[in-house]
Amino acid sequence: MGRKFEVRKVAMAKTMAMKSKIYSRFGKEIYMVAKAGGTNPDANLSLKHLIDRAKKAQVPTDVIKRNIQKAEKGVGEDYMPNRYEGFGPGGTAIIIDTLTDNLNRTVSEVRNCFTKVGCKMGVSGSVEHSYSHLSFITLKGMSEEEVLETLLMADLDILEIEEVDSLIEIEGNGFDLDKIQDALKEADDTIEIIEAEQGWYPSVYVDLDESSKEDFEKMMDLLNELEDVQEIYHNAKDL
Repeated sequence: MGRKFEVRKVAMAKTMAMKSKIYSRFGKEIYMVAKAGGTNPDANLSLKHLIDRAKKAQVPTDVIKRNIQKAEKGVGEDYMPNRYEGFGPGGTAIIIDTLTDNLNRTVSEVRNCFTKVGCKMGVSGSVEHSYSHLSFITLKGMSEEEVLETLLMADLDILEIEEVDSLIEIEGNGFDLDKIQDALKEADDTIEIIEAEQGWYPSVYVDLDESSKEDFEKMMDLLNELEDVQEIYHNAKDL
């Protein structure tokens, strides 16, 4: 589990380093979650967890508050989530999640990113089947046995629990990230959740030659420049 987590962290770190509009990304998500479930984080746990993730990503408090206030006043745009899939340079399998107020614009921009490196966007499901939607949580303050018992009592299916360097790493269903954190905090509110993320993880990683690597990095740069792109998942090894 640890290696898979580390590989994903490297990919995420590089992606986020290239993406200059991280504030916009979190701002949109916060606005949509607050609009859908209410602007009070204590009553809207999805918003609470999203705010926590935004703070860990060093999003300024002003950006968070401003988007919550927009949702409260109902003055913002309506964004639609959409997913694009395709095969990039070297046969890499790529998933691109977007939030947009203009689907025609977004699909055209994403398609151009594939086209500019000689690749094509695929149909829905062409790539997703080779990925698993997973949650990863790292915490300290509970033993492996206590974590397992807590999550079993909460009726949550956990794929793996492992102790690494006195920390507990949990791998679970990607849709259960918030539920897992809430169950653990309810059992012991003194624990420290060091890291919590969910995403799409490939079953197989692809080694790229120098030529394909150059085209792949060009494609990532193009995608990260797009305002509507929220997340990029890929299976290029060590990139």
